[in-house]
Amino acid sequence: MTSTDHQAIPQTQKAAVLESFGAPYVVKTDHPVQQPSELAPGQCLIKLEYSGVCHSDLHIRDGDWPTKSKLPLVGGHEGIGRVVAIGEHSGDAVKIGDRVGVKWIGKVCGKCEMCRKGHESCHHGFRVDGTFQEYVVSFVNYVSPIPEDLDGAAATPLLCAGLTVYKALKQTNISIGQWVAISGAGGGLGHLAVQYAVAMGLRVLAIDTGEIKQKLCLELGAEKWVDFRESTDLIKDIQAATDGLGPEAAIIAAGDVKPFNQALMYLRMKGTLVCVGMPAGSALLSSLTIVGTSIGNQQDVAETLRIASLGKVKCQHQVRKLEDINSIFEELQAGKIAGRVVIKF
Repeated sequence: MTSTDHQAIPQTQKAAVLESFGAPYVVKTDHPVQQPSELAPGQCLIKLEYSGVCHSDLHIRDGDWPTKSKLPLVGGHEGIGRVVAIGEHSGDAVKIGDRVGVKWIGKVCGKCEMCRKGHESCHHGFRVDGTFQEYVVSFVNYVSPIPEDLDGAAATPLLCAGLTVYKALKQTNISIGQWVAISGAGGGLGHLAVQYAVAMGLRVLAIDTGEIKQKLCLELGAEKWVDFRESTDLIKDIQAATDGLGPEAAIIAAGDVKPFNQALMYLRMKGTLVCVGMPAGSALLSSLTIVGTSIGNQQDVAETLRIASLGKVKCQHQVRKLEDINSIFEELQAGKIAGRVVIKF
């Protein structure tokens, strides 16, 4: 076991704990901190600077996904901090003091069919305790190095929201100068998708509602805007805004069924629909490619952070306290948050 010499590891910490589905998180000040001597080989202890708050955390709290998380659960799956302890026999993948990021994917077994095919699927903040706490246990072979020049608050959401939309854009397989429609463009995922798309040389049609989100999307580089509440014929308006033919790809960063079905109607022939939110119900298909994506792999996260480090993408965010966690979820549920929220410890 290795631990930092400069800093004592406390026995307890502040944490937001979900004890039952549909109930508010309980913010505790006496939640136990796993001690360095308790770390298994391959584990490390990270003192977090920031944790992101994702819309997925709202679904987990409400238990409205087909597969439910463990309970009790410390939620959260986006975090940036520094390694303060490492378990015995863990190799040299990280060292004390390294600045690292914790992601939705906590670790992989490397042995099952899904892992062998590159579909990684073990989660923080779902199957293991996540980042709504001051100290989090993670895995030395799966934390991501965080460049020192990236602002922690702005970079934290890139570990889920940024990574997810960047991988989604890669899956469109479209080229510089082609159109991508982004539904939910003013939200936490969507506003990052706009920036990554612009950095990739794509033309962006932003779909969302409200003057605040319209201003944000256009400032971030979207060429066209369609307000789904104000439009009387969304399909025609989107096609008219994209050369009269529709966009070559659409990324749906919303959880409602309607945007999925609408995309199938406005996409250009041979267009690609990438599903980031929940899948749609029945819909008309017209010679389209439909791709689902939820997260990316280790190489994708390195590319995501590299683009941000180059100044091409910056997360629009509010910094809040852990004690605000339940009011944050209320604002998320009401659609009142433009951009992203991060929690400072």
